[in-house]
Amino acid sequence: MITKGFAATEAGGVLKPFEYDLGPLGERQLDVKVDYCGICQSDLSMLDNHWGITQYPFVPGHEVIGTVEAMGSHVKGFSPGQRVGIGWSSGSCSTCEWCLTGNQNLCASNVPTVMGPYGGFSDRVRAEAEWVLPIPTALDPASAGPLLCGGITVFSPMLEFNIKPVHRVGVIGIGGLGHMAIRFLRAWGCEVTAFSHDPAKEAEARNMGAHHFVSSTDSEGLATVANSFDFILCTVNVPLDWNAYLVALRPKGTLILVGVVVEPIQFGMFPLLMGRKSIVSSLIGSPPAMATMLDFAARHGVLPTVETFKFSQVNDAIEKLRQGKVRYRGVLRH
Repeated sequence: MITKGFAATEAGGVLKPFEYDLGPLGERQLDVKVDYCGICQSDLSMLDNHWGITQYPFVPGHEVIGTVEAMGSHVKGFSPGQRVGIGWSSGSCSTCEWCLTGNQNLCASNVPTVMGPYGGFSDRVRAEAEWVLPIPTALDPASAGPLLCGGITVFSPMLEFNIKPVHRVGVIGIGGLGHMAIRFLRAWGCEVTAFSHDPAKEAEARNMGAHHFVSSTDSEGLATVANSFDFILCTVNVPLDWNAYLVALRPKGTLILVGVVVEPIQFGMFPLLMGRKSIVSSLIGSPPAMATMLDFAARHGVLPTVETFKFSQVNDAIEKLRQGKVRYRGVLRH
C-alpha cells in the first residue's frame, strides 16, 4: 500500500512530502485513513531526537482520528468506514504476561505508532486491531485526537492509582496535558487545584474546572497548601522544587509524574519519609483503559481545546508548538 506523508530526514529537520510503501496488510491489522491527527509535544521531542531513539526518515503523528479503510483476514468487530482512533501504540506482542493481563502498554515489544513504521502525519496509518479504538459518536472527531495520547496520559493514573471523587488533587501545569487533566478530574468529582508559573492563566484554569489556583513561583503560596493533597499530577517536562510538592501532599499522598523530565530528579528523603508518601509515574494506557476514557469523555463532554491546521501547514504548526504558543493542543486536518 503506497502512502504519502510528511517526514523529516534529520533531527529538527523540516517536514517534507514523503512517499512510502506499507507492504502487505497483516491478518490482525487495520489500515486507517487519516482525517485528523493531533500534534503532541512527544512528536516534537521525537522530531528533534530529544530522547535519542528517533529513526529517520521520521513521520510524526500518534493521535489519529480516521476511518477504517482495510482489514486483515482475522480482524473482527470493525467495519469499513467506521470512525476510529489510534494513539501512541500501534501494536504489542499479545502473548506476554502484561498483554494477557490487560496491561498491553507495558509490553516490552510495544510498537510506537511513530516507529511502526510511520505515524499519522500521512494519508493512512496501519495498526494491530486491538490498538484501534472506536470513537463514540458523541465526540467531535475534529477535537478528539489528543485524547488518544494526552488524554489517556492523564486519565490512566486516575484508574491505576484509584483516585476517588472524594480526593483533593493538584495539577501542575496548565498546558496540553494539564488542561485535560483539570477537565477529567472535575468531571470525576475531585476537588481540583491548578498550579502554574503564569498567574494570567488563573481565569482559564477556573473556566476549565479548577476550584483553586496556586502560582508555582510563589513560595509563600505553595507553603499555604502544605498537607493538602491526596494526589498531585505533574504534567510539565521541566525540573521543579519537588520537595515543595511533597510537602503539599497529605500523609500517604502520591506525586504522579507524567511529563517527561529528562534531567535527574532530586528530592529530600524526609519530605517523602514523613507521611509515607510516594512518587510514581505512568505511561499512556492499555486499550481497555483508553476505551473507558473515551466512554467517560463522551458521557461528560470532556474534550481538549484545540487549534486546527491544514496538513499543508504542518511546519507552521510544529514551529508554533515549539514556541509554546499553541493553546492547548494542535490538530492537523485533511
